[in-house]
Amino acid sequence: MITVNDVSMNFSGQTLFKHVDLKFIPGNCYGIIGANGAGKSTFLRILSGDLEPTTGEVIIPKEERMSILKQDHFQYDAYTVLDTVILGNQHLYDIMKEKDALYEKEDFTDEDGVRASELEAEFAEMGGWEAESDASRLLQGLGLPGDILYSEMSSLTAKEKVKVLLAQALFGKPDIILLDEPTNHLDIQAIEWLEDFLLDCEALTLVVSHDRHFLNTVCTNIVDVDYGQIKMYVGNYEFWYESSQLVQRMIKDQNRKNEEKIKELQSFIQRFSANKSKSKQATARRKLLDKLTVEEMPASSRRYPFVGFKMDRECGKEILAVENLSKTVDGRKVLDNVSFRVNRGEKIAFVGEDEIAKTTLFKIIMGEMEPDEGTYKWGTTITTSYFPLDNSAFFNDCDLNLVDWLGQYTADNAEENTESFKRSFLGRMLFSGDDVFKPVKVLSGGEKVRCMLSRMMLFGSNVLVMDQPTNHLDLESITAVNNGLIDFKGVVLFSSHDHEFVQTIANRIMEFHDGKLTDKLGTYEEYLESQRASGAV
Repeated sequence: MITVNDVSMNFSGQTLFKHVDLKFIPGNCYGIIGANGAGKSTFLRILSGDLEPTTGEVIIPKEERMSILKQDHFQYDAYTVLDTVILGNQHLYDIMKEKDALYEKEDFTDEDGVRASELEAEFAEMGGWEAESDASRLLQGLGLPGDILYSEMSSLTAKEKVKVLLAQALFGKPDIILLDEPTNHLDIQAIEWLEDFLLDCEALTLVVSHDRHFLNTVCTNIVDVDYGQIKMYVGNYEFWYESSQLVQRMIKDQNRKNEEKIKELQSFIQRFSANKSKSKQATARRKLLDKLTVEEMPASSRRYPFVGFKMDRECGKEILAVENLSKTVDGRKVLDNVSFRVNRGEKIAFVGEDEIAKTTLFKIIMGEMEPDEGTYKWGTTITTSYFPLDNSAFFNDCDLNLVDWLGQYTADNAEENTESFKRSFLGRMLFSGDDVFKPVKVLSGGEKVRCMLSRMMLFGSNVLVMDQPTNHLDLESITAVNNGLIDFKGVVLFSSHDHEFVQTIANRIMEFHDGKLTDKLGTYEEYLESQRASGAV
């Protein structure tokens, strides 16, 4: 158990959160959510003991072992992979090394023999003889080969190090697990394995993540860092989001009778509770939801940007024809004789691990790169808007403020080119007050993404091409973009690693592998199921 008593945190006079009183119970998984900069990772560091709060205390029983997902990918470069994983249980690692050092002594004394005997007993009691096989099982579950155990960490790729550090955090049955963005850089198989691991895990788990599908699968509770407060709610992210939206609508509608509000909320709780029966974690959530009262529903003050794309004209019959496209990048053939046609109403997700192939295709069809071979042709009725993976060219050497930056894309429309229109438009994207006069080159990654989305919304295009549009966004902005693309009546070609994003938008899936394209109509879940059936996932 973790008990948080009256915790507050100030940085340079700014209050991140104050008077936080929470209890975290073993066996539950808590998803920590909040806008970028709200203090999610800071709160996790306070719980881990890495950061002292300004006021208050965090109480953790001394006998409980905490494991934390490390973020420094170079910290263990001097170690082997096996040692790095076992370091997840520092005490076991220390015993192992002390024991080995004793046996290597040339002048082994009787005292050494007594000490070695004591260490052997404790080593066995802690499961030390199974440590290597346990480490191997974790690594293989995350998709790494069994023979990687004795490799040096310094020889691994960045993605391999991420998996080793995650295995370290899960090693040795810790009582408490703290995970900050654990799904970053993981492939589909590794994420699914991690979900299953946490569903079966008896530890108290706290996780910060922008992956809504992951939060929905593993979480029994949501911890919301919201405008200086931290509150805990029963349920996963989907329940938190839907119920908070419902409560917000009811708060705004002052004419509704209180009894009617309560009846609708209770009906929502019952419907959601009965709808979740997939896993052990869902069963635990259902038991908690059955006890939930209306007063415990989230009345979040979270703000969501407005993301809505309107077409100036509908698409004609011909959208896009790609014929025999090939392209070599840095000596590797990333596109190999690729052909496909896009039809009206299609929202196509380009998925998989080959980022260069997806970005190269988008650059070619948007005229930013020439193919080595093949052709592409847009229909005569088609207008496009492009969200590139790298938006730095739009901001880095630009001295304009937000209003003037947006004005570059409204100049041809007298109504839209007024300052009041531009400020109102930026306000809907959560740029308010003096924020609109900030130079765009100093904006954060998430703010630049919101600017790029604003730019796209002004164009009225009937085809959107978007390369990783959720990068750098918080959950609120991701949800807004997600809903905007669901509602869009035109064609969308996009890439994303966000499972929920792809599942709820796409009706056609394309995946590159060695330059070749796998093309399947249907949802992302249907595609994954077909891949599982064939043994590809």
